[in-house]
Amino acid sequence: MLMKILRLVVLFSVAVFLMTSNSYAQNKDGKMGYVDISRLFDSYYKTKEYDEILNGKHTAFQEEVKGKVEEIKEKESKLVLLADDKKADLETEIETMRTSLLEFDRQKKTDLTKERNEKIQELLLEIEHIISNYAEKENYSVILNDRVLIYGNPALDLTAEILKILNENEAK
Repeated sequence: MLMKILRLVVLFSVAVFLMTSNSYAQNKDGKMGYVDISRLFDSYYKTKEYDEILNGKHTAFQEEVKGKVEEIKEKESKLVLLADDKKADLETEIETMRTSLLEFDRQKKTDLTKERNEKIQELLLEIEHIISNYAEKENYSVILNDRVLIYGNPALDLTAEILKILNENEAK
């Protein structure tokens, strides 16, 4: 019986604490808002510029691979015409070229992925910095990423305002 009373008192105390701390946090010296980080990232002009650069690098990489594949195919077509003694040498050369191509492909993909990830991190840090500056300037206590929200009042959505700031330096 005593344990039940103690549980009720603790439960009631926790409930009162949660209700009062929540209202205190919401009304304490500032405003709250949220942003759609994905939309900010995708709509940021620097992201679009970098996507074009990365696509160019990827296209150049694909062309280089295509050239190496054509070279291998050309050598393979010569295999039929060669005598057995020269065939073995060419087969070894072709196998070396294939191995080299696979290593080149793997390394280049790794490099492009690493470069892409570093640039994404750099752009996200820029976005976070701009959001922080906006929050300080406009006296926001909290600006959340919308991914942590189940529901957000559209009036608290700051995405459009932040996006305008992000893209104001875009070269027209």
